[in-house]
Amino acid sequence: MRLRLRQFRLRTGPHEHRVVQPRQPLRHTTLRAPEPIGMLLGDHDGLNRLAGLFSFAAYSRHTIVHVPLRDSVPPDEGHGEPVDLVLVHDTLGLRPSKWPELRRGLVNGTPLTVRTDEARTARDATSWRARCGRADFDEEVRHATHARTFFLFGCRDVFAEISMSCAYAAGWGPRQKGVDKGRSAYMTGLTSLVQEPGGGHPLELLVCFKPYPPYAHFVRPGRRGGA
Repeated sequence: MRLRLRQFRLRTGPHEHRVVQPRQPLRHTTLRAPEPIGMLLGDHDGLNRLAGLFSFAAYSRHTIVHVPLRDSVPPDEGHGEPVDLVLVHDTLGLRPSKWPELRRGLVNGTPLTVRTDEARTARDATSWRARCGRADFDEEVRHATHARTFFLFGCRDVFAEISMSCAYAAGWGPRQKGVDKGRSAYMTGLTSLVQEPGGGHPLELLVCFKPYPPYAHFVRPGRRGGA
């Protein structure tokens, strides 16, 4: 997939950070942080581009991927405050408390076009799935919510797996019953999030497909218009 991005080089003290954003907003994709259940709700374009952004993040260990979603078109379902999404490798050491300072510097970025490798992403996602069933598996996804932003901290294979989950939702979501009438369709969930101590309802992020209105213009694949 070819991704059109904006790139920023920012400095905080002795550290320089590389941040990228999608050049065009994901207008019909929204995110609500898990408290304990969150929802990532998007149309085909949004979920497909998120798959590409997760794939790019998987192989960009020194880059922060920022996906602005707070100002997307609000859906007619879901609860909670919309948040942005930030993807960053564990090894980069980004603290969420530093993000507002970095975000203020995201002006006058330079255009960047990159290509993702879906075959490599699929291989690394498969590797992650093979490991997650083992008794010694400890590759949960760290996360945090701060300054109206949901942070996911992971490694290559974790981000590759989430990329494939978004691609699945983008590809098969339009085929689900009822979506042509404006209903959302649950497609998958991110259940590998680090859980809070003390038990309680497990934290989970639902990934759902929903076309954008007017729904009369949406036709499920394999059906003729108006059928």
